[in-house]
Amino acid sequence: MSSAGKSLPHDSAVGHVTGRALYLDDERPMLGELHVGFVGSPIAAGTLEAIDATEALALPGVVGCWTAADVPGHNLFGLISVDEPFLPAERVDYVGQPVAVIAAETPEALAAARRLVRVDCTEMPPVLDLDTAIREARFLTPQRRIARGDAGRELAKAPQRLSGVFRSGGQEQFYLESQAAIAYPGEEGRMVVHSSTQNTTEIQGVVAEMLGRGQHEVVAICKRMGGAFGGKETQASLPALMAALVAHHTGRPARVIYNKDDDMCVTGKRHEYVTRWDVGFEDDGRLLAIRFEFFSNGGAFTDLSPPVLDRTLLHADNCYYLPHVELLGRVCYTNVPPNTAFRGFGGPQAMAAMENVLESIAQHLDVDALDIRQRNLYGVGERNVTPYGQVVERNHLPEIFTQLAESCDYRRRREEIAAANAASRLTVRGLAITGVKFGISFTATFLNQGNALVNVYMDGTVQVSTGGTEMGQGLNTKIQQLVAEELGVDPRRVRLMPTSTEKNNNTSPTAASASTDINGAAAVKACREIKERLAAFAAGELAKQTGESGLQPRDVCFADDAVFSTHRPEHKIDFGGLCMAARRSRVDLGARGFFATPGIGFDQAAGQGTPFFYYTQGAAAVEVQVDRFTGELTVPRADLLIDIGRPINLGIDRGQVIGGFIQGLGWATAECLLYGERGELLSHSPTTYKIPAATDVPPVFNVALFDNDDNVQNIRRSKAVGEPPLMLGIAAWAAVKDALAQVDSAASRSFTLPATGEEILRCLSLAPQTAPQPSAAMPDG
Repeated sequence: MSSAGKSLPHDSAVGHVTGRALYLDDERPMLGELHVGFVGSPIAAGTLEAIDATEALALPGVVGCWTAADVPGHNLFGLISVDEPFLPAERVDYVGQPVAVIAAETPEALAAARRLVRVDCTEMPPVLDLDTAIREARFLTPQRRIARGDAGRELAKAPQRLSGVFRSGGQEQFYLESQAAIAYPGEEGRMVVHSSTQNTTEIQGVVAEMLGRGQHEVVAICKRMGGAFGGKETQASLPALMAALVAHHTGRPARVIYNKDDDMCVTGKRHEYVTRWDVGFEDDGRLLAIRFEFFSNGGAFTDLSPPVLDRTLLHADNCYYLPHVELLGRVCYTNVPPNTAFRGFGGPQAMAAMENVLESIAQHLDVDALDIRQRNLYGVGERNVTPYGQVVERNHLPEIFTQLAESCDYRRRREEIAAANAASRLTVRGLAITGVKFGISFTATFLNQGNALVNVYMDGTVQVSTGGTEMGQGLNTKIQQLVAEELGVDPRRVRLMPTSTEKNNNTSPTAASASTDINGAAAVKACREIKERLAAFAAGELAKQTGESGLQPRDVCFADDAVFSTHRPEHKIDFGGLCMAARRSRVDLGARGFFATPGIGFDQAAGQGTPFFYYTQGAAAVEVQVDRFTGELTVPRADLLIDIGRPINLGIDRGQVIGGFIQGLGWATAECLLYGERGELLSHSPTTYKIPAATDVPPVFNVALFDNDDNVQNIRRSKAVGEPPLMLGIAAWAAVKDALAQVDSAASRSFTLPATGEEILRCLSLAPQTAPQPSAAMPDG
């Protein structure tokens, strides 16, 4: 019986569709539980003068209000740099920044109390945009640099040269379940925190620091999340701290559930980028040298901005060999919430910048952009070393591009589109193929580790606990299948348990597309340890049945919910019966597995190394149509081809490819964060922030998996699928740029991302006579 590789349903699928799957706010209130919220700063920058909660505390049902002075331990937290205050004491840095925590007996009393707390501040001019931050040198981090060769020299002597500035916007994670935490005190000062988090170890650590206790006094638990997309990697800390602070002071359980407005207003997003670029190339479009200077909007505090920028520099090449290259990056300080992880983690901004350069070269030379891309792809056996010194092994990019161009009928469709554009005065169409080469591993090498606890019970059922957290991506289902395959049992015998720091210590965040790789491998290692013990015991039991002498553990096979000798497979022992007998013989049926990704390491100071275990590769062909009057964009067709190795769960992996692409399509074409003059977020609800809907899915949507299983070093020859598909959505933006260039090259030169209707109209306005003139053939009305 082999369960891995099959499209088994998500382990919580029935619970999801019936509403029986429990999220934090579905949990029944505990005895004496309090409802907890925060009071936010009314300004984006300034001095905090006073907080007056007198009126709020006079309301019936209001229990207390706490400020920075009430924090018993450390008031600063942060994963990279400990610079973010839980509750600021002197300075505020963005609108809505929590300055006080308030608790009440009911949600209604809490809402009323929050409105009555008075926060007095002395306002200072905020920095709200990247251009100002760059001009005033407001930087959160030192400059990062990766280089190869002499980009300056080669740029100066290149036959062709272009330069410009590219802008890409931020993006709201828009998970369905808002940030949430429930905390309650245990015995002797212990604290238990249930959190909607991608990182239980971080929650454990920040709560322990805030309370002034050791980590052994805090337990952090996550059953599941209703989506995260990176937005609950560090951003889950604040609600957990709020709940723990109230539980500490009152001795009562405390529940924090952000409403959607609060969630969108005070949590970090994908980083907005400004990218300066300068490229030199041959007359045929082959790249000679390139220089990128990336500026990211880090917001008010460091958060994860440095590693996000690191991944930007490591993915600036995308699929293309760069002979001479200089990559520079800075994180800028602005008065908005600290920006954070989002699916792709800095990779999308880099890849979009690179694809913009290639589109610009194609338009400058008046050649097909696909030809430029294929001419510059990483090679096989040559031109295959990245700017940071990692060899691109098992490179299938040339095959993927060629196969996709043929399967989507790219050349014929380009001719058809050119003819349609020449005939239409109302709409213009574009078509582009872009690729992705996404490195799989945390760029911080030490995080590439996972652990798992596997317990086999007397009846042959299995419980598995890992450091990975389930947010809907199917991690638990994949590990369930891996464990079932390793033990030779039906997957229904295997249950994944909530992630808890009591069972899995020092975990890495569920991020970087690496969680199945590291946690799944750890679970399999634990299973193999148990199998070794069971095989040794089973050899003796089977020998009694078959009369075989000298039966060795290596001769014992685990399959079909049974064990048997490879020599006499007709004689079987039921797996449950074996476990019962093994327990009676005092055989240990539990094990802890640990996995550390081998062969990786990166010297950040030198900008050289092998940061990634392997690359997930793919390409997308997207066709768009633009209304030249309104800027309205439609995507009639998309074709995807991606190499995800040998899938552990084909159905789940296909779902991740489809969902990732649509999320990337949203970032590239529709989702736009708007801030007011005082720094308040204006696009903080579904009515003002537009994510893709079902109607935005291309009517013709072809998804194919590249046939390949050569990723021998990874578990079951699989490849990560969580993040890479998002960057295939960049093809839609490139197709719009292609369409605008059909109108006039000036219309596409300054084109930024996302390709909203407003941005499309702005670019069209730069082209002469883009709109049709009234005529007899075009009646009014």
